[in-house]
Amino acid sequence: MTEPATGSGETARLAREADVIVVGAGPAGSTTAYYLAKSGLSVLLLEKTAFPREKVCGDGLTPRAVKELLAMGIDIDAPGWIRNKGLRIIGGGMRMELPWPDLATYPDFGLVRTRHDFDDILVRQAEKAGVALLERTNVTGPVLDERSNRVVGVTAKTEAGDAVEFRAPLVVAADGNSSRMSVAMGIRKRDDRPMGVAVRTYYTSPRHDDDWLESWLELWDGEPKRSNLLPGYGWIFGVGDGRSNVGLGLLNTSAGFQNIDYRDLLKRWIAGMPEDWGYAEENRTDPIRGAALPMGFNRTPHYARGMLLVGDSGGMVNPFNGEGIAYAMESGRMAAEIIVQARGRPTISARERALLGYPRALRDTYGGYYTLGRVFVKAIGKPEIMKLATRYGLPRPTLMRFTLKLLANLTDPRGGDGMDRMINALTKATPAA
Repeated sequence: MTEPATGSGETARLAREADVIVVGAGPAGSTTAYYLAKSGLSVLLLEKTAFPREKVCGDGLTPRAVKELLAMGIDIDAPGWIRNKGLRIIGGGMRMELPWPDLATYPDFGLVRTRHDFDDILVRQAEKAGVALLERTNVTGPVLDERSNRVVGVTAKTEAGDAVEFRAPLVVAADGNSSRMSVAMGIRKRDDRPMGVAVRTYYTSPRHDDDWLESWLELWDGEPKRSNLLPGYGWIFGVGDGRSNVGLGLLNTSAGFQNIDYRDLLKRWIAGMPEDWGYAEENRTDPIRGAALPMGFNRTPHYARGMLLVGDSGGMVNPFNGEGIAYAMESGRMAAEIIVQARGRPTISARERALLGYPRALRDTYGGYYTLGRVFVKAIGKPEIMKLATRYGLPRPTLMRFTLKLLANLTDPRGGDGMDRMINALTKATPAA
């Protein structure tokens, strides 16, 4: 084992070898690196930008993500974290507030934190654990062993344009939806998995301290009630600093998905909101930005030849609700646990068997649920089904509480209520994605 890194910038600059290299310091990469370092491994975390930095996101965190933050020792009582009670749903002429479920497995509250701050907090926590972070280091591809064809490191370019090679027996690709590492290894996106697009911006607004996440279930491609209902939802999340994060997410299950001007759709949707909310052009503080949402394991295999995929690089966004951060952090923790176990095996073949347990663990954890999600997004891609869902589902509070648990993937695996048992049985009986 190489000497563990100290986490200082100078140590990172001098280090060229580690037990594990993690490419990308978003939530997936920082979480993976944190747990690896806590287990005593030396970790190089390579990030192409510098912190703090912006990412397109709704900034809302469900109880699943809160659980992962608490496990990493993040102080969520510090200034800047905004708690929320649950989900406020608007659609079909109705408005309903659904509290997060009261469970043993997850906390009963969510959070909001801008990605500008959030990713920085996670990566600094990883540094505290002993991770060597190297910023402004753009990884250009894998280094392959000529005999085994396994990944044994990465090539990268520094801010000065220098070509650098880093070595490690294992590499974790946490480099997002485009995942240059995956493409270089021949692991490409699957066309049989759903894909979403999210666009968002910020406005100064008196609603900045709203303690509910607000979701609008009806997105129209023209005049409301007189145009096509689109497969997706809009959101308004107060971030507590005088601004609201306002955005929308759409799925590629719509026939007109490729032809939609998302930024224009966002502006048209916002234009119909009450004037006193402040969502006017003169109150917009940031550009309208968009990003892809890779869903339901849209890139596999998640382990091959010494490289593991975590988070968006492995297409782990929840198809039901577009949530990515919780699954990025969970997959990072799972990958780290399996890497640690593999490192402790005495032979190469035994280590490889342990590493092959990572994709199996992902399938066991999410496989059936993501398959259900694929069925769900295909169904709501049909406007007539979307209209029926909003018209007949929203007036039924019990059904909506069940739907919240299903869409947010919030159940107790053991000892839960009837809704939990039904959802758990359904996901276990469904073939894995």
